[in-house]
Amino acid sequence: MTEVFFTADSHFGHKGILRLSSRPFESVEAMEAALIDRWNEVVGPQDLVYHLGDFCFKGSKAAAAVLERLNGEIVLIRGNHDSANSLRLDRWRSVHDLLEINHRKQRIALCHYPLLEWPGAWKGALHLHGHTHGAVPPLNRRADVGVDVWDYRPVTLEQILDRLGDAPEYDPNVAYSPPNARSA
Repeated sequence: MTEVFFTADSHFGHKGILRLSSRPFESVEAMEAALIDRWNEVVGPQDLVYHLGDFCFKGSKAAAAVLERLNGEIVLIRGNHDSANSLRLDRWRSVHDLLEINHRKQRIALCHYPLLEWPGAWKGALHLHGHTHGAVPPLNRRADVGVDVWDYRPVTLEQILDRLGDAPEYDPNVAYSPPNARSA
C-alpha cells in the first residue's frame, strides 16, 4: 500500500544549518547521509512525500543528485531557500507555493510558512508547514513537519495527529486580535 509522508527543511548542502538549528552532525556530508538514510528507512519507492520547502541549499545539480537517492515520488512546496533552477528539476512530481489536499478524509493546507489562518481552519482543516525549525509551538491543527522536529525523517499524518493531540486549541479569534482593536 502506498503511504503518504510529510517533511520540510532538509537543507541539503547547507553547512550553516548545522549551527543554526543545532543539528547533531559532524559535517554537512554526515548530515546529508543521515537525512537520506532516515528518509529511505521510512519511505518506500511507491510512497508519496510532500516536502514543505527548503529542500536544498546547493544548486540544481547537487539537488538533482540528492533527489536521485531518495525513495518515493516527491511534491515540493517551495521554500525560501529553494532556487529557481532546482524548482525545474524533472524529479519533482509537482511544485507549489501553497497546496490544499485531502488525505484520509482530512483537509490539509500545505505551505512552507506557518500561517495564522488557512483554508478550512474554522472547519477542522489542518495546516502543515516548515520554515521555523521547531521554534513556533504547534496548535491542535497546525504543525511544523520539519526534520528538526521529527528526528530528521518524514512522518505520516497519523504521527502528526498523535502529537497534536496534546497541543493547545486553535482559536482564530486569538490569532487575529490586534492590540488596538475596537469592539463592534
